[in-house]
Amino acid sequence: MDPLPPFYDDLDAFRAEAWRQLGEGAERGRSPFHVPALATVDGQGRPRLRTVVLRAADAGAGTLRFHCDARSDKARAIAGGSGAALHVYDAQTKLQVRIEGSARLHHGDAVAAAAWAGSRAMSRVCYGIAPAPGTPLEEGGAYLMPEEDPDGRIGRENFCAVVVRAAFLDLLYLDRRGHRRAEYRRDGDAWTGRWVVP
Repeated sequence: MDPLPPFYDDLDAFRAEAWRQLGEGAERGRSPFHVPALATVDGQGRPRLRTVVLRAADAGAGTLRFHCDARSDKARAIAGGSGAALHVYDAQTKLQVRIEGSARLHHGDAVAAAAWAGSRAMSRVCYGIAPAPGTPLEEGGAYLMPEEDPDGRIGRENFCAVVVRAAFLDLLYLDRRGHRRAEYRRDGDAWTGRWVVP
């Protein structure tokens, strides 16, 4: 039988493991933590859910970063004050992470500029798509995707970085010998955790 992981009965180690996985997910495209689901609420109060690509996870700051198009529904929801919730589940490690917090849209500022500079050319051109994301089409391919732009100009005006500041974490580890679930709440820069029934 496999040994239990070190975080199994350690609240601090459990939270550290979640952030470690998130940080690894931001770096590794094949990790399930690379593509969490993001939930927001639109202007009519309807929940909206989609997959995003995690670009950064900072355990010390308790923040996560992904990118989006300024013309998209998610950008409008975040600009309108929607909070954010992220969810990821890794079937191999049997770890589920749920995160709730505030989201801030960075468009045309230093955070967006640094994120743009760190993006690959093939990712940047997605922000030059025309017409805007979500526009109805007569047929599936009736939109324009620009060619790669080594100078990084195409789509720059539409690019946003979104930083989510986590305020709540819900972690679940599945094991036949007994699941473990913990909740963590943020107070300033400190986290308080407690075990809860899975």
